[in-house]
Amino acid sequence: MNHDVKDLKLAKDGRLRIEWAHQSMPVLNRIRERFSAEKPLKGVAVAACLHVTTETAALMQTLKAGGAKVALCASNPLSTQDDVAASLVKHDKIPVFAVKGEDHKTYYGHINAVLDTRPRFTMDDGADLVSTLHSERSELIESVSGGTEETTTGIIRLRSMAADGVLRYPIIAVNDARTKHFFDNRYGTGQSTIDGIIRATNRLIAGSNFVVSGYGWCGRGLAMRAKGMGAHVIVTEVDAVAALEAIMDGYSVMPMGQAARIGDFFCTVTGNINVIRKEHFKVMKDGAIVANSGHFNVELDLPGLAELTRATRTIRPFVVEHQLEDDRRVYVLAEGRLINLAAAEGHPSSVMDMSFANQSLSIEWMVKGGNRLENQVYPVPEEIDMAIAREKLAAMGVKMDRLTAEQKKYLASWQMGT
Repeated sequence: MNHDVKDLKLAKDGRLRIEWAHQSMPVLNRIRERFSAEKPLKGVAVAACLHVTTETAALMQTLKAGGAKVALCASNPLSTQDDVAASLVKHDKIPVFAVKGEDHKTYYGHINAVLDTRPRFTMDDGADLVSTLHSERSELIESVSGGTEETTTGIIRLRSMAADGVLRYPIIAVNDARTKHFFDNRYGTGQSTIDGIIRATNRLIAGSNFVVSGYGWCGRGLAMRAKGMGAHVIVTEVDAVAALEAIMDGYSVMPMGQAARIGDFFCTVTGNINVIRKEHFKVMKDGAIVANSGHFNVELDLPGLAELTRATRTIRPFVVEHQLEDDRRVYVLAEGRLINLAAAEGHPSSVMDMSFANQSLSIEWMVKGGNRLENQVYPVPEEIDMAIAREKLAAMGVKMDRLTAEQKKYLASWQMGT
């Protein structure tokens, strides 16, 4: 079995950590039990480009239990957990191509390695797999029936492809499921980003000016957690409604040019390019700490910072000090890559339980009837979203009300008034 991981001797530790993750993933565990009995994915080749974490391992095990032939590579050079990659290869016989810290050439070599398995379905996190398939490996597309996408960044890219008429197979936007972005993006990103920043820096959040760039679901979660730790939260936005919401939630809102002068911590979560630019680095306080929790490091203008930098040194793991010409210091965390996965362990398992339940059930849904779809980006079917929510509540021991017959009739009627 082809694979490329750091060291298979790490597999024992990885297996224990995967077991720990399973304990907080009851919905995915239930799906895996059903998949094991029914084999709905029997013989289906799935190429997955995801963050190689304990939770992703649980997803891969679920797909394999359903009969799928799975191959996995990393969706970010710094997000791989090497012991998990080793365990999937050694204990689950799943081909994995991922090494934490891999360079650009290796990263795309690994993407091509999973494409070599000639997948029928793709499972992406950021759309690098789909992009490579369309641009460099287009000879394989005829055999691809569909795919899923996990992130806001990936959905933006895929919708652009669909709008330009170049997307050649249908994609389910897992990111847009309510049981994904309401929870994974908000609570998962919020907690794990703060975790990554603290692990990297060991700096106190309380009393600091914490700048959150972007007030989507990820930004909401990050701002909430920073505020909860005592920070003065400043939000930068380009969307008037989002900016207004941030004000109503109790945060300051201002342009980045203004925030750059007073921020102690900066974190981008926009999905866009060059959010913090050269002119912003130019006016930052001595000791400013800059991180990114969006999918790609392009949110930070690192070439622009390099032009201002006289010298650099790695002062702590995942912390690079940029000494500027006037001797001010700016600290960039994790090379500007996802701080929550590069310096920490990513989202908690209980949140990824719902995200990866959406992945599993969306692939099953496409296998059973995806041939009726056009080459567009589709939402997760409502029945899947609701079923996952019900399963999660049941696993938490939570019960809720049901509509009475009278209430159903009232909601369906236009004749009943005051």
